[in-house]
Amino acid sequence: MTGILAFTVLVALVGLERVAELVVSTRNAAWSFARGGVEYGRGHYPVMVALHSGFLVAMLVEAWLRRPDVPPVLAWSMLTLVLSSQALRWWCIGTLGRRWNTRVIVVPGLAPVTSGPYRFLRHPNYVAVVVEGVALPLVHSAWLTAILFTVANAVLLTVRIRVEDAALSLLPRSRVDA
Repeated sequence: MTGILAFTVLVALVGLERVAELVVSTRNAAWSFARGGVEYGRGHYPVMVALHSGFLVAMLVEAWLRRPDVPPVLAWSMLTLVLSSQALRWWCIGTLGRRWNTRVIVVPGLAPVTSGPYRFLRHPNYVAVVVEGVALPLVHSAWLTAILFTVANAVLLTVRIRVEDAALSLLPRSRVDA
């Protein structure tokens, strides 16, 4: 299989992973709403969906149009970062359990989770998003996509983290995880 076809398969697999995330997210959001959950930051959510969907398309378009030479050391090192970011993402999902979703939903009475990767970072899932945003396009030298997504994502995460921190400040400060 040629490099560009392998890259296309990789991006398709990440796209399928995103679909799996949305299935889990939808199920978990329903669980949260059934327990009185309140959603915050609805306004930025469609922008986030569009940005992340466009990211997958953009890197493929760039790779197929530019057909760059890809140094193997770049491809393999970036693939390692992509796989690491996926592992971190699913560690976050597993740690939050039913409370994880792609929206900002606060269930009254539940304390913030402070186990798993949340012991070390307040927003570990966003670390995974940032690493993947740089590394995935660079697996096939799609550096324009890596730069543009990183800048747009930085703006979006500034809004998202503010919304999430404000919502989390409404939760009790117990160290007990749900």
